[in-house]
Amino acid sequence: MTAPHTGTSMRHSEAIVDQFTRQAAQFAQSPTARSEDILERMLRMARPQPMDEALDVACGPGVLVCALAKLVQGATGIDLTPAMLDQARRNQQEQGLSNVSWELGDVTALAYQDQRFSIVTCRFAFHHFPEPLRVLREMRRVCRPGARIVVADSAPAAEKADAFNAMERMRDPSHTRAVSADEICALFAEAGLSEPKVDQVRLGLDLDSFLARSYPGEGDEQRIRELFERALGDDTLDVQPQRERGRIFFSVPVAIVGAQVGHAL
Repeated sequence: MTAPHTGTSMRHSEAIVDQFTRQAAQFAQSPTARSEDILERMLRMARPQPMDEALDVACGPGVLVCALAKLVQGATGIDLTPAMLDQARRNQQEQGLSNVSWELGDVTALAYQDQRFSIVTCRFAFHHFPEPLRVLREMRRVCRPGARIVVADSAPAAEKADAFNAMERMRDPSHTRAVSADEICALFAEAGLSEPKVDQVRLGLDLDSFLARSYPGEGDEQRIRELFERALGDDTLDVQPQRERGRIFFSVPVAIVGAQVGHAL
C-alpha cells in the first residue's frame, strides 16, 4: 500500500530520520513531547472509550500512545524513525503497558485497512509533512464511522508564519511549514471531515534548551539567536519572547484541531 517515493520526498524522509535519530533522547524528554496540558487537551477532544482502537501518526517517543493505551482497548504508534520508536518502547516498558504496538512506516500511505481505528491522532508532526493533506486523508481513510481525528501542531498567525517557518527551517532542516489554525481547519474540510473543533494554547519554552536539542547548520544557531533578539521588540515570529535573568523565554502558538468522522465533534 506504500506509494513509491519521489526523489524529493525520499530526501525529505532521510532528513527527518537524520534529525530525529540525533534528537530522539532529548526530544523524548522535552517540554514539547512531555506537555501535560497539551496531552490532556488532546485526550479530552479524542474522548477515548474502553472499546476504542487508537492510532497515533508520527508518534515520536510514544507519549500520546501510552496515554491513550490506559483508556482504550488497544493503541498503535507509527513513526518513520527507528530511534524514536526505541524511545517509545522504553516509555511503554516504564509504564508496564501491554496493549500497545509500534510500527515503522510511512504515514503518507498507512499500511492499515480502511475503517480500522476509532481514534486517530497526530501531535507536533504536521509541520514536517511536505503533503499534510495526503497524511490527513490517510488518517481519515483508516477511521471508522464516528471515529475522532485530533491533530495538534504549532500554528503561527498567518501574517507571521513565513518568519516563524524560516526560523524553524534553520533550526531543524526537516521542518517544512507550520500553518495557522484556520489553514489546519481548511485541510480538514479538504479531507472531507466535518467542521472541526479548535482549541488554541501556547507552549512555553526557553531558547537555550530549545537550541541545545536541535542540530542547525553551521552558523544558523547564531542567526536564530539574532532573530529572537530582534523579535523581543516586535514579535515577528509570533512567539512572545521575553528576556528574564539574561535568558530568552518564549511560547509557541499551538492549535489542537479535532473532528468526528461523519458528525460534528
